[in-house]
Amino acid sequence: MKHAHTPDTSFDGGDLDCGNGLLLLIRRHIDPLPRGGLMEVISTETSVREDLPAWCRMTGNALISMVEDGRRLSFLVCKGALSERTLATAVGGASPPQFQEIKAIIIPERLPPPAPAPNIAPLSVMGIGSWPRPGWMLRAIHAHMEGRLSDEEFDATADDAVRLVVESQLRAGVNVLTDGEQRRDSYASFVGGILDNCQLIPLTDLLPLVDDPVEFERELRALDVPAADVRHPAVFGPLGRSKPIALHELRFLKSLSDKPVKIALPGPYLLTRTMWMECISDRAYATREDLAKDIVRVLREELAFLLAEGAALVQFDEPVLTEVVFTGAKTQRSFMCGALSEKGDPLTELAFARDLLNAVVAGFPKDRTAVHICRGNWTSDESTCLSGDYAPLLETLCALNVGTYFLELCTPRAGEVALLKALPGDRRVGVGVVNQKLDRVESVEEIVDKIEAAVAVFGIDRLLINPDCGFATFADNPVTSAKVAQAKLANMVRAADIVRARHQR
Repeated sequence: MKHAHTPDTSFDGGDLDCGNGLLLLIRRHIDPLPRGGLMEVISTETSVREDLPAWCRMTGNALISMVEDGRRLSFLVCKGALSERTLATAVGGASPPQFQEIKAIIIPERLPPPAPAPNIAPLSVMGIGSWPRPGWMLRAIHAHMEGRLSDEEFDATADDAVRLVVESQLRAGVNVLTDGEQRRDSYASFVGGILDNCQLIPLTDLLPLVDDPVEFERELRALDVPAADVRHPAVFGPLGRSKPIALHELRFLKSLSDKPVKIALPGPYLLTRTMWMECISDRAYATREDLAKDIVRVLREELAFLLAEGAALVQFDEPVLTEVVFTGAKTQRSFMCGALSEKGDPLTELAFARDLLNAVVAGFPKDRTAVHICRGNWTSDESTCLSGDYAPLLETLCALNVGTYFLELCTPRAGEVALLKALPGDRRVGVGVVNQKLDRVESVEEIVDKIEAAVAVFGIDRLLINPDCGFATFADNPVTSAKVAQAKLANMVRAADIVRARHQR
């Protein structure tokens, strides 16, 4: 089978269709190619004739030609536009992709015990997790994911970015540090590039996997987030943790300051909803419940090592819980979590989420675990985010065996703080007192009023102070700038100091 242009890389997908592994092979071959590089896809599956052109259209790659030889089809795809192809591209080609066989899972015989960590005092101020990435860090993230930047070069670049984030937080005067999630493409999907037998693919690669590709394409084009740049974890074998998820982040962050450190991880329900995709995940797991068991296992391993390394607090992000209760039976896709799989009725899903998180934290110090809940942070447009108070979640929150709740409370979409008076009295509450979506920096006086309203409900000793959510949940779509983020944190610190002084005994 001959094309007018010679491919730089070629593979035979056999009878795999786009929903049963072919996309994973395509992604492994095309990522290492430079712009203008040519990839040949050979297939005997007839559905690829329609699905591959749709994939090319959505991902911004060009289908150059198709050649038939009996049942065998050969497609020539250009990464980007053919006009981007240079002599150097054509002559040099690309290094062949490194295929990984399904790895055998190694489970530690025992987990390490927690080590001491600095105390987090009442009214401590901290971010939720993420921080806007500099342009050079964004470029490094994409180059690393596509195999064009080595691990060593990526880590050196990320270390510089983390230093800047820490300096900004220290200038603002925060009490607890995060690393700004600088190494992550998003708050949740990044684990797909770390865990064994999991692969990151762009959201646009999922087009052939959904029931209504036309509607899915319309939804992706309407998103503020660049769907071709945001990647989604795809599970193709049993999940394992041969490399740490965030332990390296913690170690570097601790080397920069003696302040208490918080590490955020995606929660087990969020990961289950994100990773379970029909026609990919079910090759490794019979049900999403089976997948969830291994997600719980790897998160327990990571939690143990983080606490053993001295993390003061490990926060599990579960924003998808609001998607469960505020969208109900609606099928409209919410990009807040990238959870593309179907869900059951709200009560069943909440019980499932509760049991998963409680299984992760069982046996660990309650005061060093936390959950974060918001209503979506992919856009600065408040009107497009979920809305509703905490009433439908209150029973679930009370049943979670974590020591701290970090809650979105500044935006009117979250309802009144007084509703949360029913939370268990032995738990701390991180109250959102600034809206990270707003460019306007809330005044110290406004923030003092927010904190005082929370003091009236929870008292001083149970309170922690935070923004409603992260400043850059998705690397490619920060909701604010680093300058505004620092200013908001600085005013939070000033406000907390005022409230602390007022209530000194």
